[in-house]
Amino acid sequence: MNRLRFLRSPSPAPRPRRLAYPVPWRVDRSGAPHLRLVNTGRQTLRGVTVSIAGGSRLRVSAPSSVLPGEAIRASVTGPDSARDTVLVVRWFPPDGREYLWQISL
Repeated sequence: MNRLRFLRSPSPAPRPRRLAYPVPWRVDRSGAPHLRLVNTGRQTLRGVTVSIAGGSRLRVSAPSSVLPGEAIRASVTGPDSARDTVLVVRWFPPDGREYLWQISL
């Protein structure tokens, strides 16, 4: 009985989990290769940018702020956009966090 065990204090309680942030965008592909990215959320999104990764070219009319229900128009042209191109949308909701959303064509 000379062996004493020193017990550690229990780990702190886990932080409450936050619900996932729903992506506030809907992609309208009906006019492909011209896309519309519609803000389906309830908040004005600021600092909105659209960029492209891959072998295609992008033309975009991205205002810096997008109100609920408004859309961004983007045109993607390239030899095989569906296989080698990804759009990346970046925005800041009112809480100031930065979000990125990747869209496969």
